[in-house]
Amino acid sequence: MRWINRTPGRAAAFCLMLLPFAALFIAYALGSEARLADNPQDKLLPAPSKIAETAGRLITTADRRSGEILFWKDTFASLQRLGLGVAIAAVTGLITGLAIGLFPYVRAAASGFVSVLSMVPPLAVLPILFIVFGLGEVSKLALVVIGITPFLIRDLSQRVLDIPSELFVKAQTLGASSTVIALRVALPLVMPRLIQSVRLSLGPAWLFLIASEAIAADGGLGYRIFLVRRYLAMDVILTYVIWITLLAFLFDFALRRLSQRLFPWAGEDSL
Repeated sequence: MRWINRTPGRAAAFCLMLLPFAALFIAYALGSEARLADNPQDKLLPAPSKIAETAGRLITTADRRSGEILFWKDTFASLQRLGLGVAIAAVTGLITGLAIGLFPYVRAAASGFVSVLSMVPPLAVLPILFIVFGLGEVSKLALVVIGITPFLIRDLSQRVLDIPSELFVKAQTLGASSTVIALRVALPLVMPRLIQSVRLSLGPAWLFLIASEAIAADGGLGYRIFLVRRYLAMDVILTYVIWITLLAFLFDFALRRLSQRLFPWAGEDSL
C-alpha cells in the first residue's frame, strides 16, 4: 500500500501531533543547558524550570503598587481589544463581501479598491492611526480592523462568486428578491467560510495587536513584553509568548468546534 493511502490511527495521530512539540522542547532544553553550563548567569535561554517558576509567580503574585495581578490584567486588556477588533472586521467583511459577490455594480465599484487596500502594509499606517486617533484604544482597534478586513472581504466575496449560479436562478424563479437571495441563499453558504477566514486571520490579528500595544499602551500582553525586554527578562517574555500562543490555539479550536456544530454539512476539516 502506498503511503498516501495510509492513515494513522487515533493513538498514532496523537503521538505524531506531540512529536514536533517534544522535539522543540528537547532542543530548547539542550540549548539552555549548554549556555548555562558556560555561564550560569546567562539570560538568553533560561532553563525550563526557571520559566515554569516565573509563570507561577506571574499568575499568582499581585503587583505591589496596584494590588492587581498584572498577568491577568494584561490578558483581559489584550483579549478585549482583539475580540472587538476581530468582531468589527468580521461583520464588515461579511457585509461587504456579500455585496461585492452578489451585486455587479458594487463589485465594479469596490473590488479594485479592496484589492489595492489589501496590498497596503498595515504596520506602515500605524503612525498615521496614532496621529489621527491618538494613543488610546481606537487606534489599536483600527489597526486590527484595517489589518484583516481586506482579506476577509476578498475571501468572502470570492466564496459568493463560487456559489453555483443555478441556486440564484431557482430562487429568482420562485420570486425571491435580491434581499431574500442574499439572506436565504448566499448568507448560509458563506457563514462557514466566514468562520474559517476568521481562523486564518487570528495570527495577523495578534501580530497587529501586539505591535500597537508595544508602541503605545499602558497595559496588555504586547506592552508587557516590550516593557521587560530592556531588562533581558527572557523568562517573563517566554512566559507571555507561550501564553499568547495558547490563547490563539484555544480561539482557533473554539471556532473550529463552533463551525462543526453549526454547519456540519460544510465538511469542516480538522486543520
